[in-house]
Amino acid sequence: MDVKFAIYTLGCKVNQYESEAIAEELLRAGLVQVAFEDSADVYIVNTCSVTAEGERKVRQIIRRANKKNPAADILITGCYAQVDGNRLAELPGVRFVCGNLRKMRAAEVALAIADGSLDSTAPTVEVASLEGADFEKMTIRRSERTRAYLKIEDGCESKCAYCIIPRARGPIRSKPMAEVVEEARALVEAGYKEIVLTGIEISAYGKDLSEKLPDLLRALDNLPGLERIRLGSLDPSLLTPVYTELLKGITHLAPQFHLSLQSGCDRTLNAMRRRYNTAMVRRNVEAIRAAFPDACFTGDVIVGFPGESEADFQSTAAFIGSLDLLDCHIFPYSIRPGTEAATMSGQLPGDVKEARVHALEAVIAESRLRVLSAQMGKTLPVLFEEERDGLWIGRTPSFVEVAVVSPRPLHGEILLVRLTAIDGSHLKGELLHI
Repeated sequence: MDVKFAIYTLGCKVNQYESEAIAEELLRAGLVQVAFEDSADVYIVNTCSVTAEGERKVRQIIRRANKKNPAADILITGCYAQVDGNRLAELPGVRFVCGNLRKMRAAEVALAIADGSLDSTAPTVEVASLEGADFEKMTIRRSERTRAYLKIEDGCESKCAYCIIPRARGPIRSKPMAEVVEEARALVEAGYKEIVLTGIEISAYGKDLSEKLPDLLRALDNLPGLERIRLGSLDPSLLTPVYTELLKGITHLAPQFHLSLQSGCDRTLNAMRRRYNTAMVRRNVEAIRAAFPDACFTGDVIVGFPGESEADFQSTAAFIGSLDLLDCHIFPYSIRPGTEAATMSGQLPGDVKEARVHALEAVIAESRLRVLSAQMGKTLPVLFEEERDGLWIGRTPSFVEVAVVSPRPLHGEILLVRLTAIDGSHLKGELLHI
Protein backbone atom coordinates (compact mmCIF):
# COMPACT_ATOMS: atom_id res chain seq x y z
CA MET A 1 0.00 0.00 0.00
CA ASP A 2 1.26 3.48 -0.87
CA VAL A 3 2.48 5.49 2.11
CA LYS A 4 0.88 8.93 2.10
CA PHE A 5 2.47 12.05 3.56
CA ALA A 6 1.34 15.64 3.98
CA ILE A 7 3.29 18.78 4.86
CA TYR A 8 2.05 21.95 6.53
CA THR A 9 4.36 24.97 6.40
CA LEU A 10 4.10 28.03 8.60
CA GLY A 11 6.17 31.20 8.43
CA CYS A 12 8.69 32.51 5.96
CA LYS A 13 9.83 31.68 2.43
CA VAL A 14 12.84 29.87 3.88
CA ASN A 15 10.49 27.40 5.55
CA GLN A 16 8.58 27.04 2.29
CA TYR A 17 11.77 26.19 0.43
CA GLU A 18 12.83 23.68 3.08
CA SER A 19 9.42 22.00 3.02
CA GLU A 20 9.68 21.61 -0.75
CA ALA A 21 13.12 20.02 -0.34
CA ILE A 22 11.72 17.53 2.20
CA ALA A 23 8.76 16.75 -0.07
CA GLU A 24 11.02 16.11 -3.06
CA GLU A 25 13.09 13.64 -1.05
CA LEU A 26 9.97 11.69 -0.09
CA LEU A 27 8.52 11.77 -3.60
CA ARG A 28 11.77 10.45 -5.06
CA ALA A 29 11.52 7.51 -2.65
CA GLY A 30 8.02 6.67 -3.88
CA LEU A 31 5.84 8.14 -1.12
CA VAL A 32 2.61 9.84 -2.18
CA GLN A 33 1.93 13.45 -1.22
CA VAL A 34 -1.62 14.42 -0.26
CA ALA A 35 -3.21 17.63 0.97
CA PHE A 36 -2.82 18.27 4.69
CA GLU A 37 -6.61 18.22 5.04
CA ASP A 38 -6.64 14.60 3.79
CA SER A 39 -5.86 11.46 5.76
CA ALA A 40 -2.14 10.68 5.66
CA ASP A 41 0.15 8.12 7.23
CA VAL A 42 2.79 10.75 8.06
CA TYR A 43 2.21 14.45 8.73
CA ILE A 44 5.13 16.88 8.74
CA VAL A 45 4.71 20.31 10.30
CA ASN A 46 7.39 22.90 9.53
CA THR A 47 6.97 25.44 12.30
CA CYS A 48 7.42 29.16 12.93
CA SER A 49 8.19 30.90 16.22
CA VAL A 50 8.29 34.56 15.23
CA THR A 51 5.05 35.35 17.09
CA ALA A 52 3.02 33.81 19.91
CA GLU A 53 0.13 33.51 17.45
CA GLY A 54 2.35 31.49 15.12
CA GLU A 55 3.19 29.07 17.92
CA ARG A 56 -0.48 28.76 18.88
CA LYS A 57 -1.32 27.89 15.28
CA VAL A 58 1.39 25.20 15.24
CA ARG A 59 -0.20 23.45 18.21
CA GLN A 60 -3.63 23.77 16.57
CA ILE A 61 -2.35 22.24 13.32
CA ILE A 62 -0.77 19.28 15.18
CA ARG A 63 -4.03 18.56 16.99
CA ARG A 64 -5.93 18.81 13.70
CA ALA A 65 -3.64 16.24 12.08
CA ASN A 66 -4.02 13.88 15.04
CA LYS A 67 -7.79 14.22 14.87
CA LYS A 68 -7.83 13.53 11.11
CA ASN A 69 -5.87 10.28 11.59
CA PRO A 70 -5.06 9.25 15.18
CA ALA A 71 -2.88 6.41 13.85
CA ALA A 72 -0.65 8.76 11.83
CA ASP A 73 2.87 9.71 12.85
CA ILE A 74 3.43 13.46 13.19
CA LEU A 75 6.93 14.85 12.59
CA ILE A 76 7.80 18.39 13.70
CA THR A 77 10.64 20.60 12.52
CA GLY A 78 11.44 24.32 12.22
CA CYS A 79 11.88 27.27 14.52
CA TYR A 80 9.30 26.40 17.19
CA ALA A 81 10.81 22.92 17.34
CA GLN A 82 14.24 24.50 17.83
CA VAL A 83 13.23 26.74 20.74
CA ASP A 84 10.71 24.46 22.53
CA GLY A 85 10.90 20.96 21.06
CA ASN A 86 10.12 19.12 24.27
CA ARG A 87 6.77 20.88 24.60
CA LEU A 88 5.80 19.89 21.07
CA ALA A 89 6.82 16.27 21.72
CA GLU A 90 4.12 16.07 24.41
CA LEU A 91 1.29 16.72 21.94
CA PRO A 92 -0.82 13.74 20.79
CA GLY A 93 0.48 11.89 17.73
CA VAL A 94 3.93 13.50 17.70
CA ARG A 95 6.62 10.89 17.08
CA PHE A 96 9.65 12.96 16.10
CA VAL A 97 10.88 16.54 16.66
CA CYS A 98 13.97 18.09 15.10
CA GLY A 99 15.15 21.68 15.04
CA ASN A 100 16.93 23.69 12.39
CA LEU A 101 20.33 21.99 12.52
CA ARG A 102 19.34 19.09 10.24
CA LYS A 103 15.83 19.61 8.92
CA MET A 104 16.24 16.86 6.33
CA ARG A 105 16.11 14.43 9.25
CA ALA A 106 12.34 14.83 8.97
CA ALA A 107 12.54 13.20 5.53
CA GLU A 108 14.86 10.45 6.82
CA VAL A 109 12.50 9.60 9.69
CA ALA A 110 9.46 9.65 7.39
CA LEU A 111 11.20 7.13 5.12
CA ALA A 112 12.13 4.95 8.10
CA ILE A 113 8.48 4.96 9.21
CA ALA A 114 7.40 4.08 5.66
CA ASP A 115 9.67 1.06 5.38
CA GLY A 116 9.12 -0.06 8.97
CA SER A 117 12.75 0.34 10.02
CA LEU A 118 12.09 2.84 12.83
CA ASP A 119 12.10 0.81 16.01
CA SER A 120 11.01 3.19 18.74
CA THR A 121 7.42 4.37 18.93
CA ALA A 122 8.13 6.85 21.71
CA PRO A 123 8.50 10.52 20.75
CA THR A 124 12.11 11.39 19.87
CA VAL A 125 13.50 14.92 20.18
CA GLU A 126 16.64 15.82 18.21
CA VAL A 127 17.29 19.48 18.93
CA ALA A 128 20.96 20.46 19.07
CA SER A 129 22.83 23.74 19.42
CA LEU A 130 23.24 25.69 16.20
CA GLU A 131 26.54 27.18 17.31
CA GLY A 132 29.13 26.48 14.64
CA ALA A 133 26.52 24.93 12.32
CA ASP A 134 27.22 24.53 8.62
CA PHE A 135 24.79 25.36 5.82
CA GLU A 136 22.59 22.28 5.47
CA LYS A 137 22.75 20.82 1.97
CA MET A 138 19.34 20.62 0.33
CA THR A 139 18.03 21.35 -3.14
CA ILE A 140 14.78 21.54 -5.04
CA ARG A 141 14.16 20.63 -8.66
CA ARG A 142 10.44 21.26 -8.70
CA SER A 143 8.09 23.85 -7.26
CA GLU A 144 4.35 24.24 -7.14
CA ARG A 145 4.81 27.90 -8.03
CA THR A 146 5.62 29.69 -11.27
CA ARG A 147 8.57 31.30 -9.50
CA ALA A 148 10.95 29.07 -7.56
CA TYR A 149 12.44 29.89 -4.18
CA LEU A 150 16.14 29.23 -3.74
CA LYS A 151 17.58 29.36 -0.24
CA ILE A 152 21.05 30.92 -0.25
CA GLU A 153 21.58 31.81 3.43
CA ASP A 154 20.54 30.79 6.93
CA GLY A 155 20.90 32.40 10.35
CA CYS A 156 21.03 35.92 11.73
CA GLU A 157 23.39 37.68 14.13
CA SER A 158 21.65 41.07 14.41
CA LYS A 159 20.14 40.41 17.85
CA CYS A 160 17.31 42.92 17.55
CA ALA A 161 15.56 43.46 20.87
CA TYR A 162 12.28 41.81 19.85
CA CYS A 163 13.49 38.86 17.80
CA ILE A 164 13.86 35.18 18.64
CA ILE A 165 15.29 34.27 15.22
CA PRO A 166 19.01 34.31 16.21
CA ARG A 167 18.15 31.67 18.82
CA ALA A 168 15.92 29.70 16.43
CA ARG A 169 18.16 29.89 13.35
CA GLY A 170 21.67 30.27 14.69
CA PRO A 171 24.68 32.02 13.12
CA ILE A 172 25.00 33.22 9.53
CA ARG A 173 25.95 30.51 7.05
CA SER A 174 25.78 30.66 3.27
CA LYS A 175 25.33 28.23 0.41
CA PRO A 176 28.46 28.23 -1.79
CA MET A 177 27.97 30.23 -4.97
CA ALA A 178 28.72 27.31 -7.30
CA GLU A 179 25.98 25.24 -5.63
CA VAL A 180 23.48 28.12 -5.87
CA VAL A 181 24.21 28.55 -9.58
CA GLU A 182 23.91 24.82 -10.23
CA GLU A 183 20.54 24.63 -8.45
CA ALA A 184 19.33 27.71 -10.33
CA ARG A 185 20.43 26.16 -13.63
CA ALA A 186 18.43 23.01 -12.89
CA LEU A 187 15.35 25.07 -12.01
CA VAL A 188 15.62 27.05 -15.24
CA GLU A 189 15.98 23.81 -17.20
CA ALA A 190 12.82 22.60 -15.46
CA GLY A 191 10.98 25.62 -16.91
CA TYR A 192 11.15 28.29 -14.21
CA LYS A 193 11.71 31.79 -15.54
CA GLU A 194 11.93 33.55 -12.17
CA ILE A 195 13.93 32.64 -9.08
CA VAL A 196 13.49 34.27 -5.68
CA LEU A 197 16.65 34.27 -3.56
CA THR A 198 15.66 33.71 0.01
CA GLY A 199 17.31 33.43 3.41
CA ILE A 200 16.91 34.61 6.97
CA GLU A 201 19.10 37.64 6.19
CA ILE A 202 20.22 37.50 2.56
CA SER A 203 22.02 40.83 2.91
CA ALA A 204 24.55 38.85 5.01
CA TYR A 205 25.14 36.32 2.23
CA GLY A 206 28.79 35.37 1.99
CA LYS A 207 29.82 36.74 5.37
CA ASP A 208 31.24 33.27 6.06
CA LEU A 209 32.61 32.87 2.52
CA SER A 210 34.82 34.84 0.17
CA GLU A 211 31.76 35.52 -2.02
CA LYS A 212 29.22 38.32 -1.61
CA LEU A 213 25.66 38.87 -2.80
CA PRO A 214 26.61 41.04 -5.83
CA ASP A 215 29.05 38.30 -6.95
CA LEU A 216 26.25 35.75 -6.79
CA LEU A 217 23.82 38.01 -8.65
CA ARG A 218 26.33 38.55 -11.46
CA ALA A 219 26.82 34.80 -11.80
CA LEU A 220 23.06 34.18 -11.94
CA ASP A 221 22.59 37.05 -14.37
CA ASN A 222 24.54 35.05 -16.96
CA LEU A 223 22.34 31.95 -16.76
CA PRO A 224 20.62 31.37 -20.13
CA GLY A 225 16.84 31.25 -19.77
CA LEU A 226 16.64 32.97 -16.38
CA GLU A 227 14.39 35.97 -16.96
CA ARG A 228 14.04 37.36 -13.45
CA ILE A 229 16.08 37.29 -10.24
CA ARG A 230 14.06 38.51 -7.28
CA LEU A 231 15.50 39.30 -3.87
CA GLY A 232 13.90 38.29 -0.59
CA SER A 233 13.66 40.48 2.50
CA LEU A 234 16.49 43.01 2.87
CA ASP A 235 17.86 45.03 5.76
CA PRO A 236 17.41 48.68 4.68
CA SER A 237 20.96 49.51 5.81
CA LEU A 238 22.34 47.29 3.03
CA LEU A 239 20.99 49.32 0.14
CA THR A 240 23.32 52.29 0.29
CA PRO A 241 23.81 54.39 -2.87
CA VAL A 242 27.16 52.65 -3.43
CA TYR A 243 25.61 49.18 -3.08
CA THR A 244 22.71 50.18 -5.32
CA GLU A 245 25.19 51.06 -8.07
CA LEU A 246 26.46 47.46 -7.87
CA LEU A 247 22.93 46.13 -8.28
CA LYS A 248 22.24 48.45 -11.20
CA GLY A 249 24.40 46.32 -13.47
CA ILE A 250 22.36 43.13 -12.87
CA THR A 251 20.21 43.10 -16.02
CA HIS A 252 17.72 40.43 -14.84
CA LEU A 253 17.22 41.81 -11.33
CA ALA A 254 13.51 42.36 -10.67
CA PRO A 255 13.04 45.94 -9.41
CA GLN A 256 11.07 45.00 -6.30
CA PHE A 257 12.71 45.56 -2.93
CA HIS A 258 11.20 44.13 0.25
CA LEU A 259 12.53 46.13 3.18
CA SER A 260 12.57 44.88 6.75
CA LEU A 261 11.59 48.34 8.03
CA GLN A 262 9.98 47.41 11.40
CA SER A 263 9.26 51.04 12.32
CA GLY A 264 9.22 54.56 10.94
CA CYS A 265 10.09 56.23 14.24
CA ASP A 266 13.73 56.80 15.16
CA ARG A 267 13.09 56.44 18.88
CA THR A 268 11.43 53.07 18.34
CA LEU A 269 14.10 51.89 15.89
CA ASN A 270 16.74 52.67 18.48
CA ALA A 271 14.82 50.75 21.18
CA MET A 272 14.51 47.82 18.76
CA ARG A 273 18.31 47.84 18.27
CA ARG A 274 17.95 48.30 14.52
CA ARG A 275 21.04 49.46 12.61
CA TYR A 276 19.54 52.42 10.77
CA ASN A 277 17.29 55.45 11.17
CA THR A 278 14.58 56.93 8.98
CA ALA A 279 16.96 59.38 7.28
CA MET A 280 19.13 56.46 6.14
CA VAL A 281 16.09 54.55 4.87
CA ARG A 282 14.84 57.54 2.90
CA ARG A 283 18.25 58.18 1.36
CA ASN A 284 18.59 54.55 0.33
CA VAL A 285 15.07 54.36 -1.09
CA GLU A 286 15.68 57.50 -3.14
CA ALA A 287 18.94 56.04 -4.46
CA ILE A 288 17.15 52.86 -5.54
CA ARG A 289 14.41 54.82 -7.28
CA ALA A 290 17.05 56.84 -9.13
CA ALA A 291 18.81 53.66 -10.26
CA PHE A 292 15.61 51.67 -10.97
CA PRO A 293 12.85 54.03 -12.20
CA ASP A 294 10.27 51.19 -12.19
CA ALA A 295 11.12 50.06 -8.64
CA CYS A 296 8.37 49.12 -6.22
CA PHE A 297 8.85 48.66 -2.50
CA THR A 298 7.18 46.33 -0.03
CA GLY A 299 8.00 45.93 3.64
CA ASP A 300 7.52 44.62 7.16
CA VAL A 301 6.49 46.80 10.12
CA ILE A 302 5.91 46.01 13.79
CA VAL A 303 3.42 48.18 15.69
CA GLY A 304 2.89 48.36 19.44
CA PHE A 305 6.53 47.82 20.42
CA PRO A 306 7.06 48.35 24.18
CA GLY A 307 7.09 52.05 24.96
CA GLU A 308 5.71 53.08 21.55
CA SER A 309 3.66 56.21 22.29
CA GLU A 310 0.82 57.48 20.14
CA ALA A 311 3.16 60.16 18.82
CA ASP A 312 5.73 57.46 17.95
CA PHE A 313 3.10 55.51 16.07
CA GLN A 314 1.94 58.59 14.18
CA SER A 315 5.56 59.18 13.16
CA THR A 316 5.70 55.62 11.86
CA ALA A 317 2.43 55.99 9.96
CA ALA A 318 3.56 59.25 8.35
CA PHE A 319 6.98 57.89 7.39
CA ILE A 320 5.69 54.57 6.04
CA GLY A 321 3.02 56.41 4.08
CA SER A 322 5.64 58.69 2.53
CA LEU A 323 7.57 55.73 1.10
CA ASP A 324 4.75 54.79 -1.31
CA LEU A 325 4.86 51.06 -0.60
CA LEU A 326 3.02 48.64 -2.86
CA ASP A 327 2.31 46.41 0.13
CA CYS A 328 3.38 45.86 3.73
CA HIS A 329 3.17 43.04 6.27
CA ILE A 330 2.04 44.64 9.52
CA PHE A 331 2.57 42.73 12.75
CA PRO A 332 1.41 43.61 16.26
CA TYR A 333 4.40 43.27 18.60
CA SER A 334 4.47 39.82 20.22
CA ILE A 335 6.44 39.01 23.37
CA ARG A 336 9.14 36.42 22.65
CA PRO A 337 10.55 34.80 25.80
CA GLY A 338 14.26 35.32 26.25
CA THR A 339 14.45 38.50 24.18
CA GLU A 340 15.37 41.92 25.53
CA ALA A 341 12.00 43.44 24.63
CA ALA A 342 10.11 40.81 26.64
CA THR A 343 11.16 42.49 29.89
CA MET A 344 10.94 46.11 28.72
CA SER A 345 8.55 48.45 30.48
CA GLY A 346 5.68 49.98 28.56
CA GLN A 347 4.12 46.77 27.22
CA LEU A 348 0.97 47.80 25.34
CA PRO A 349 -2.46 46.13 25.59
CA GLY A 350 -3.74 44.05 22.70
CA ASP A 351 -6.55 46.43 21.73
CA VAL A 352 -4.06 49.29 21.25
CA LYS A 353 -1.84 47.13 19.05
CA GLU A 354 -4.83 45.92 17.04
CA ALA A 355 -6.05 49.48 16.48
CA ARG A 356 -2.60 50.50 15.23
CA VAL A 357 -2.50 47.56 12.83
CA HIS A 358 -5.80 48.69 11.31
CA ALA A 359 -4.70 52.32 11.17
CA LEU A 360 -1.50 51.42 9.33
CA GLU A 361 -3.41 49.12 6.98
CA ALA A 362 -5.44 52.15 5.91
CA VAL A 363 -2.21 54.07 5.25
CA ILE A 364 -0.91 51.20 3.11
CA ALA A 365 -4.19 51.01 1.18
CA GLU A 366 -3.76 54.66 0.17
CA SER A 367 -0.11 54.07 -0.63
CA ARG A 368 -0.95 51.07 -2.81
CA LEU A 369 -3.50 53.12 -4.75
CA ARG A 370 -0.86 55.74 -5.54
CA VAL A 371 1.56 53.05 -6.72
CA LEU A 372 -1.05 51.34 -8.90
CA SER A 373 -2.19 54.67 -10.36
CA ALA A 374 1.38 55.40 -11.43
CA GLN A 375 1.40 52.14 -13.43
CA MET A 376 -1.64 53.02 -15.51
CA GLY A 377 -1.07 53.17 -19.25
CA LYS A 378 2.29 51.36 -19.11
CA THR A 379 3.05 48.27 -21.18
CA LEU A 380 4.99 45.75 -19.10
CA PRO A 381 6.01 42.08 -19.24
CA VAL A 382 3.86 39.92 -16.97
CA LEU A 383 4.76 36.43 -15.75
CA PHE A 384 1.46 34.55 -15.51
CA GLU A 385 0.87 32.22 -12.58
CA GLU A 386 -2.71 31.05 -12.24
CA GLU A 387 -6.30 31.34 -13.41
CA ARG A 388 -8.65 32.90 -10.91
CA ASP A 389 -12.34 33.72 -11.41
CA GLY A 390 -12.01 33.42 -15.17
CA LEU A 391 -8.97 35.72 -15.37
CA TRP A 392 -5.28 34.93 -15.75
CA ILE A 393 -3.19 36.44 -12.95
CA GLY A 394 0.48 37.37 -13.13
CA ARG A 395 3.14 39.77 -11.87
CA THR A 396 5.16 42.53 -13.47
CA PRO A 397 8.90 42.71 -12.72
CA SER A 398 8.13 45.14 -9.88
CA PHE A 399 5.62 42.63 -8.42
CA VAL A 400 2.40 44.43 -9.33
CA GLU A 401 -0.41 41.90 -9.74
CA VAL A 402 -2.15 42.01 -13.12
CA ALA A 403 -5.30 40.26 -14.39
CA VAL A 404 -6.17 39.68 -18.05
CA VAL A 405 -8.74 37.84 -20.13
CA SER A 406 -7.22 35.10 -22.28
CA PRO A 407 -8.72 32.50 -24.65
CA ARG A 408 -5.99 30.01 -23.68
CA PRO A 409 -3.93 29.02 -20.61
CA LEU A 410 -0.98 31.35 -19.84
CA HIS A 411 0.72 29.55 -16.96
CA GLY A 412 4.47 30.19 -16.91
CA GLU A 413 4.48 32.56 -19.88
CA ILE A 414 5.85 36.10 -19.91
CA LEU A 415 3.74 38.34 -22.15
CA LEU A 416 3.43 42.08 -22.74
CA VAL A 417 0.36 43.65 -21.16
CA ARG A 418 -1.03 47.18 -21.43
CA LEU A 419 -2.25 48.22 -17.97
CA THR A 420 -5.72 49.73 -18.23
CA ALA A 421 -7.60 49.78 -14.92
CA ILE A 422 -7.32 49.45 -11.14
CA ASP A 423 -9.37 46.65 -9.59
CA GLY A 424 -8.93 46.57 -5.83
CA SER A 425 -5.35 45.59 -4.98
CA HIS A 426 -4.38 44.68 -8.55
CA LEU A 427 -4.49 46.01 -12.10
CA LYS A 428 -6.39 44.86 -15.13
CA GLY A 429 -4.72 44.81 -18.52
CA GLU A 430 -4.92 43.87 -22.17
CA LEU A 431 -2.62 41.35 -23.79
CA LEU A 432 -0.80 42.88 -26.75
CA HIS A 433 -0.19 39.52 -28.42
CA ILE A 434 -1.79 36.14 -27.81
